[in-house]
Amino acid sequence: MSRTEESIEVAAPVGAVYEQWCRVSAFPRFMSGVEEVVPGPGGTVHWVARVDGVQREFDAEITERIAGERIAWRSVDGAEQSGVVTFHDLGAGRTRIMLQLDHTPHGVIDLIGDRLGFVAHQVHRCLQEFKEHVERRSRAA
Repeated sequence: MSRTEESIEVAAPVGAVYEQWCRVSAFPRFMSGVEEVVPGPGGTVHWVARVDGVQREFDAEITERIAGERIAWRSVDGAEQSGVVTFHDLGAGRTRIMLQLDHTPHGVIDLIGDRLGFVAHQVHRCLQEFKEHVERRSRAA
């Protein structure tokens, strides 16, 4: 199992940041590498993502949700992964997002990509794109 940890500060209140994160079906519109996200029955979510040219598809279930604070998940089918994202109120309308993603590389290509930091790079890029999306919406409001 490989672990990626990343955090980013967003110029928006924690409630707005959390609310935007809960709108996962919108992720493909502004997150590169996320091709499709479809909420399903019983709190499951179907994901189709691409990390450096390799497509991964999986179903995940939300294992914990504390409104405005924390969302945890684990895959139930497809690519093996689990993770947690937390939201921290920094005051003055600022929020820190902290994300931890655990995944199991399968095969030689996944192992090489993991060693070269492809997943960590994708996580960083997605958080940056999420930040920009939320801040654009916050300025427009």
